[in-house]
Amino acid sequence: MEASQALRHARQAAGFSQRAPAARAGVAQLAIARIASGRVVPRVDTLDRLLRACGRALEVGPHRGEGIDRTAIRELLKLTPKQRLELAAQEANNLSNLVERAQAR
Repeated sequence: MEASQALRHARQAAGFSQRAPAARAGVAQLAIARIASGRVVPRVDTLDRLLRACGRALEVGPHRGEGIDRTAIRELLKLTPKQRLELAAQEANNLSNLVERAQAR
């Protein structure tokens, strides 16, 4: 998510205008307006301070889909819907058998 979007969502969720987080974070309201318009990309510490002023926090995590092996997904998408349904039924049967074996122990 872009800094401008993150700040806008945080502000709106808190019910704040641009002035409230500016005052709480010690940042000029004009700076928030520039960030919101996308004209300025804030430093990480500034964005974190502004988000915290809105009751949110900056969290760093992997991009969605990063590190995912899509090989199995691509192979499944090559199947027809009927083939996928048959495979799902087979897998459900396999899972049922595993549960029965585990319960028998």
